[in-house]
Amino acid sequence: MASSDTSRTDSPVLPQLAGESTPEVNQANGHAMKSGDLHNKLLDHALDHAARSPDRRPSPQPTHLSVPGQTNSGERFLKQSGPDYVAPKFEGREQQIDQVMDKLEANGFVPPEFVEAETLWFYNELGIDDMYFQTESVDAIVSHILSLYAGKVAAYARDDRKPEIRLDKEAPDHAVYIDTSLPGISVLEGPRYENRIDEKYISGSTNNDNSYRVESFRSPSPLPGDTDHRMRCYFVYQCHFANPNPSKNETNIEIIGESRFLQKATKNTKAIYQEAIENAVSRTGPVIEIFNVEGTSEKRLLVAYRQGSALGMFSSLSHLYHWYGLTSSRKYVEQFSNGITVICIYLKPIPKGMPGQHHPPIDASIHQIMKEVSLLYCVPHNKFQSHFASGRLSVQETIYAHCVWVFVGHFLNRLGSEYVSLLNVLDQSNSAHVEMLLKLKRRLRTETFTSDYIMEIIHRYPELIRALYLAFANTHYVQTRGEEDDFLPTLSYLRLKVEKVLSDQELKALISKTVLNEHDQMVFTAFRVFNTSVLKTNFYTPTKVALSFRLNPGFLPETEYPQPLFGMFLVISSEFRGFHLRFRDIARGGIRIVKSRNREAYSINVRSLFDENYNLANTQQRKNKDIPEGGSKGVILMDWRQQDKARVAFEKYIDSILDLLIPPTSPGIKDPIVDLYGKEEILFMGPDENTADLVDWATEHARIRGAPWWKSFFTGKDPRLGGIPHDKWGMTTLSVREYVKGIYRKLNLDPGNVRKLQTGGPDGDLGSNEILLGNEKYCAIVDGAGVLVDPEGLDREELVRLAKKRVMISDFDISKLSSKGYRVLVDETEVTLPTGEVVNSGMSFRNTFHLRENLPFDVFVPCGGRPESIDLSSVHRVIKDGKSTIPYIVEGANLFITQDAKLRLEKAGCVLFKDASANKGGVTSSSLEVLASLSFDDPGFLENMCVHKDGTSPPFYESYVREVQSVIKRNAELEFEAIWREHEQTKIARSTLSDTLSVAITKLDEELQSSDLWQNIELRRSVLEDALPDLLLRKIGLDLIIKRVPDNYLRAIFGSFLASRFVYEHGSSPSQFAFFNFMSKRMAKLNDTQQNLPLREKSTNVPA
Repeated sequence: MASSDTSRTDSPVLPQLAGESTPEVNQANGHAMKSGDLHNKLLDHALDHAARSPDRRPSPQPTHLSVPGQTNSGERFLKQSGPDYVAPKFEGREQQIDQVMDKLEANGFVPPEFVEAETLWFYNELGIDDMYFQTESVDAIVSHILSLYAGKVAAYARDDRKPEIRLDKEAPDHAVYIDTSLPGISVLEGPRYENRIDEKYISGSTNNDNSYRVESFRSPSPLPGDTDHRMRCYFVYQCHFANPNPSKNETNIEIIGESRFLQKATKNTKAIYQEAIENAVSRTGPVIEIFNVEGTSEKRLLVAYRQGSALGMFSSLSHLYHWYGLTSSRKYVEQFSNGITVICIYLKPIPKGMPGQHHPPIDASIHQIMKEVSLLYCVPHNKFQSHFASGRLSVQETIYAHCVWVFVGHFLNRLGSEYVSLLNVLDQSNSAHVEMLLKLKRRLRTETFTSDYIMEIIHRYPELIRALYLAFANTHYVQTRGEEDDFLPTLSYLRLKVEKVLSDQELKALISKTVLNEHDQMVFTAFRVFNTSVLKTNFYTPTKVALSFRLNPGFLPETEYPQPLFGMFLVISSEFRGFHLRFRDIARGGIRIVKSRNREAYSINVRSLFDENYNLANTQQRKNKDIPEGGSKGVILMDWRQQDKARVAFEKYIDSILDLLIPPTSPGIKDPIVDLYGKEEILFMGPDENTADLVDWATEHARIRGAPWWKSFFTGKDPRLGGIPHDKWGMTTLSVREYVKGIYRKLNLDPGNVRKLQTGGPDGDLGSNEILLGNEKYCAIVDGAGVLVDPEGLDREELVRLAKKRVMISDFDISKLSSKGYRVLVDETEVTLPTGEVVNSGMSFRNTFHLRENLPFDVFVPCGGRPESIDLSSVHRVIKDGKSTIPYIVEGANLFITQDAKLRLEKAGCVLFKDASANKGGVTSSSLEVLASLSFDDPGFLENMCVHKDGTSPPFYESYVREVQSVIKRNAELEFEAIWREHEQTKIARSTLSDTLSVAITKLDEELQSSDLWQNIELRRSVLEDALPDLLLRKIGLDLIIKRVPDNYLRAIFGSFLASRFVYEHGSSPSQFAFFNFMSKRMAKLNDTQQNLPLREKSTNVPA
C-alpha cells in the first residue's frame, strides 16, 4: 500500500497479495484514475519523458505500510508448512562431526565423556543450518565449541552462575558471532554484536562488491543449567549476486537475488520478498509488512528499504520490539543487487516468567511497532538511544529528545548583553555596520553551549524528557477514529490517558525544582520553547521518511534577527538536518545542499547553518523587490558521515515538508495532523547549490502526492515540465547587462573601447551568456581552469565558440593570442609571462588575479568566483593613491564583494552596482514561470508551456519567454535609473541605495497588501492588468486568472507592482504627498478607461 495521499480512497486498506499490482502503481502509469485527479493521460504521457529518470519508478512514495486489524480479510497469513530457508544438504556433515570430536579429544580441554554431548549440542541445538558447517573449517568449528565450553566453565565458577558466552570470528568474506542473552532484553554491555554487524557490514552494503547478508538464530531452549538465557548466533556472509549490475528498476528476484538466498529460500519466501522489493523500488521510504504465521503466535515483520537510507536499522529494530515485550526466534538481512535491503524478523512474546509480563498482547504491540518502524527509519540511531535500549524511555521519547537537541543547538547560543550594547551603538541602517555585526555574531556564538554539552545535560534528566514529551504528544497526537483507532487505541494514546499531562507553567515549575544549575534550566526551558513553537508536525504520521516541524519563528530575538521571519520549517533525518525559512507568506527561493569535507568542517557548518539560511533568505527578500514573492531559502546540511547521500537527503527533505502542506486523504497511511497554523501554505522553491538535477523529481513527486500547485512548486525544471531554463535564455545575464549598458549610456562610453575583466568563464551560465551578449574588448577571463589574458583583446570568435560549447578557457586556442597574451592554468607551475614575470603557482595566480595591482581594465563583471573574494582586508589592493584601479564594477556573482569593501571602492571613485540589484533577472524569470503555472489548468499548461519530447516548443512558450526577457530588462532599467538618480541627488553610495530601495519597496508592498486599496475591485483589476504579462491576459483572460491563482498570490502581485513603480519613480524617501499624487494619477487613468474603450482586447471566457 502506498502512502501517496492521492492514491487512496477512504475505504479500508487491503494489503495486496504477492503477484498483484498495487493501485498506486497503476495510477502512476495513467490507469484506474479517479475523477478529480490532477493528472490526465496526456499530461502523464508528457511527463513520462521528462521527470521520470530511467533508473526510477514513476514516482517514489514515502512508505509502504500494511495496516493490520481493520478487517479480518486485511490480515495476512503464512502457512506454517515448512521453513522459509532450506539450506542445501551438507553431505559431509557426519564425517565432519567425527573429525571435530577427534580433534576435541586430542585437544584434551573438554573431558572425553563430554566431547560427544558438547559436539552434538553445538550441531543440533543452536539452530545453526548446514551453510555454516559447509563454510567453516574443522579447526574453526573446534575453536567455537571450545570457546562455548570455556564460557560454561567460567559461568560455573562465577558467584551468580550466570552464563556469559561470547564468541566472534571475522574473516574477509564471512563472520560468526555467538552470544548469550535474555529473550526480550537488549544487551547494553559487552561487544554489542548487532551494533557491530550494523556498522561493519550492513551500513556499508551500498555497492554490490561490498554487500553482506545476515542470518541469526536463537536457541529454542535455555542453556544447560540455566532457565532463562538463550544462545544467539549471527552468521554474516559476503554477497555473490547472480547479476551484480542490473537496472535500478529491475525487480525480478531471480535476477537480483544473492546466490545463497536463491539457493536456500523457499518459493513462498521468494514470493513475499518479490512483492516487498517491487514496492520498495517505487518508493522513497521503507516497506513495512506484518504476516501472521498460521498455527503459532509468531508474527513475521518485514522491512524493505533502499541500501544506505537507514543506517543502524538492524540493531535499532531489536530495541524497538524488546520495548514492547517481544523477542525474535530468527532474523535475516538480505541484500539485492538493485540496491534494496530486506530485513525479516520472526517475533513472539517473551517466555512466561521473564521480566516485563505487563506488556500488552502481541497484536497490540505489533500494531505500535509497525507505526514506530517509520519513526525509527527517520532516525535509526538517535543521540539518546541508550535510554531507549535500557527501557527508561520509549522510541518516541528519545527521538523527540533528539529533535529538540537539534533545535536547542541552533537557538540556545545567545549573545548576551554585550552584543546588545554594541548593537545599540552601531547604525543599523549602515550596511557596513550590519555586516560587521554579522561577523561578530558568528565569532561570539561558538563556545557557550556546544552540542556535546547540551546532549550531556539532556541525558541527565530522562524524567523531564518524559514529562515534556507528554505535553508535546498531548498537543499533536491525533486519535483518528476515537477509541477504535485502526486496530485498538495505540499505546501512545493510552499513555496520554493514564499519565498526567502538565501545563506549560507546571512544566516550568517541574524543571526549576529538578535541574541542578542555570545551564540545565536554560536547556530544558528551550524544550518548552520548542513545544510552544511547533504549529504542526508529521511526527505521528504513520508513514514518513524524515521528521518535519512547522515552527512559529516568534521565539527568535529581534536583536539578532531584526527582520522577522514569516515561516520556518525544521527537518531532521539521519542523513541531514535542514531549514526552510521565508519572510512572507508568498515567497520563493532555492534549496541548496551543503557538504562538509570532514567532521571539523561539519561542526563549523552546523554552527552557521541557521544564520546562513536566514541571511540567504534575507538577501533573496531584497532581490525579489520587483516580484510578488518575498524571499525564502532552504538549506540541507549533510551529516559528515553521509556526504554521498545528497539525493536521498533531498528526497526526504521535500517529502517531509509536503507532509505538512498537503491535507491527508489516506487513513492509516497519512492520518490527519494537528494544524495550529490553520491556513493553507504554499511554498515556491527553485534549484541552488547541488540540487539543479533534482528539481524534476520534486515536481513529479508533488504531482503524485496530490499537490494542486505541483506545476509551480519548483522552478528551474525541465522545459518538458514547463520550466524556463535561466542559462539557455540568459535570464540572469539580461539583468546584469542592463546595468553594464546603463553605465555606458550615462557616461557616453563606447563599449568597443572598454577593456573588460570577467571572473566566471564560458563554461558557466552567467559567464557564457555575458560573453555572448557583451560587445566590449575582453582583455582577461578567469575561471575554474585558470587565467586567460590578452591586453590587445581576446579573439571574439574564439570566445563565442567556447561560450556556445560551455567549456572552460583551457579549450581556448592559444594560437589566437597576441604576443602580449598568455594563459596560466591552475595546475601549472613556473610559468613565465610575456612581461618576464614568473608565476610559481597557477592556482594561487588564478585565485588572486582580480586583486593584482595596475590592472589595465575599465570594467569588471564578476560572473563567478568565491563569496567575499574582495573584502575589507584585500580591497586596498585594487585602490591606488586613493582611487579605484577599476572604474566600473557590476557584481553579477552573488556576494563576490563584501558590503564594507563595496563602500571603500565607491569612496575611491568606483561606479559599482551590487548583486542584489544586478543579478535579479533569474528571480524575475522564475516568478513569471510560477505565474504561468498557476494561471493555466493542466491541459492548457501541457499544450502551451511544456516543450515537446522532440524538443520543439509550443508557439505560446516561445512568445512567453520573449516577454519574460522584456520584463527582466524593463525592471532592471527602472531600478538602475532610480539608483543613478538618487545617487546624483544624495551622493549616498549606490550599494547602500540598492538596499534602501529594497527595504522601501518591501515595506510599502506589505502596507499596500493589508490596506483597503485591495478592496477596490476596479482598482485591483486595473493594477493586475498592468502587472500581468500581456500574453497571459490575451490567452487566458483576467477573469480566469483571478479564479485560478490563489488570492494571496494576486494580492502580492498587486502590492509589489504598485510599490516598486512608486519607489522607482519617487525614490526611497518621497514626500508625504508623493504617494497621494501617484495614486491620484492611477485613479484618474482608471476613470478614463471606464469611460472609453478597453485598453486591451482580451479573451476572458476561453479556458486555457
